[in-house]
Amino acid sequence: MSSWIQRHAGSQQTQLAATAVLSGAAVAGAIFGYQALKRKEAVKELKASIPNIDEKHIAAKLTKFGGADPVQQLSKEDERSAALARRAQMGDYDDELILEQLARNRVFLTDEGLEKLRSSFIIVVGCGGVGSHAAASLSRSGASKIRLIDFDQVTLSSLNRHALATLADVGTPKVHCIRKRLEQITPWTKFDCRNELFSGSVADGLLAPWSMDDNDKGRKPDYVLDCIDNITSKVELLHYCHLHSIPVISSMGAGCKSDPTCVTVGDISTSTDDPLSRSTRRRLKILGVSTGIPVVFSTEKPGPGKASLLPLAEEEFNKGQVGELSVLPDFRARILPVLGTMPAVFGYTVANHVICDIAGYPRDYSIARKGKDKIYDSVQTATQGFMERLARVEVGQHVIGLRLPITKDDVVFLVDDIWRGKSAITGLPGRLILVPWERPARGFVPDPEWEKQGQKFLPFELKDLVCMTKEESSRHEKEVLLGGKKPEDLYDEKTIQRVKERMEEAGFYERFR
Repeated sequence: MSSWIQRHAGSQQTQLAATAVLSGAAVAGAIFGYQALKRKEAVKELKASIPNIDEKHIAAKLTKFGGADPVQQLSKEDERSAALARRAQMGDYDDELILEQLARNRVFLTDEGLEKLRSSFIIVVGCGGVGSHAAASLSRSGASKIRLIDFDQVTLSSLNRHALATLADVGTPKVHCIRKRLEQITPWTKFDCRNELFSGSVADGLLAPWSMDDNDKGRKPDYVLDCIDNITSKVELLHYCHLHSIPVISSMGAGCKSDPTCVTVGDISTSTDDPLSRSTRRRLKILGVSTGIPVVFSTEKPGPGKASLLPLAEEEFNKGQVGELSVLPDFRARILPVLGTMPAVFGYTVANHVICDIAGYPRDYSIARKGKDKIYDSVQTATQGFMERLARVEVGQHVIGLRLPITKDDVVFLVDDIWRGKSAITGLPGRLILVPWERPARGFVPDPEWEKQGQKFLPFELKDLVCMTKEESSRHEKEVLLGGKKPEDLYDEKTIQRVKERMEEAGFYERFR
């Protein structure tokens, strides 16, 4: 045995193998030792980070929407950027550096136009996919006073479309995420962050004049960007801005859209092929606003194979209380598919319009109402004459000065949005008139209470009116309104069902008057 060992010990191959084994063991020992040391240091740091039980501690509070508080530990890079931003916003930043950074915009907009943009006060409501891209573009282009309004926090699923959020920002308020990133790009921009939900009840405060510094304190908003995807908040914002003559532009739905060539800018009365746009337009018309608000919308039409609003899973319905799945009451619970590029297209289009408008840069596209005013006037006049004729038959004498509870905006709402500009009976688009679908129980006698005050008023609800051609209305008047027949005796089942659905639709929107 000893002779075998002696014989192999002198072999070169054996010596090499032994050397390799010893070297490997030494390397493995060094690696495992280093890892053990790192684990020991990590445990030590973790234990050191645990506060002493005898110390006083202040619990971190969540916002009223359940999100993280905006005050959090900043990285060293963020701390340096925040310090630079504070100095820049106090004036400790060379204006030549700012003008150099804005050099391309300066030659495009001219010195005068850029100065208008730099001195403007702009509010962005909604800081998600559309709002974040709009805010980033405004800041990079020279806007120096921006108020950001959004109640929500960055989520993992929103990173596919948010302009500035990173993984580290998940769970933090969107408004502070945008501020933090843009302060690293344009440190002179002053941000007024409002981590709140916009609603009509708080509009006075959220859209109040600028109040962050003495130089421009009290300056009213030069523009408001509506980047909200909740219909109730959107309508309240647009209605408030319209009533208070605040310039506003609204972004309609980017969800389920994929064709950037279909994105356009126009008056809200021209927006089509978009459910959010249609619902917004209808509710605003009920509130008396049918035109005068520029919107960004897509004319892309839905079709087979294209994305659509996802249905809720059957197990969620079985659980009950489906409304609790939404972020807040009245918010959408179902998932709307969004291609990450489209909110950026909408956001940049909104920002582009605002930048050019504030700077006074000429634009070639026209934002105008549909050229159908004469049609609406004709329908309103015809409806007025029709109702006067019915009242005259009832009371047996001329009814002079009869008032009807219908305005031109109501005519626009009914003709365009409820009856799609066509007759409910035949689908013909010409010589239209609005007439009662059924004979009311009280007939067509003017309200006696109004007559006591010397006025003649014929009450009815908008949902009771149906769009027909004048020829169809004559037959309907003779056989249904004055002849005692029911609509079911005159029209087929398909027509009856269509009218019923449209009247229910009108009744739904009439609730928002």
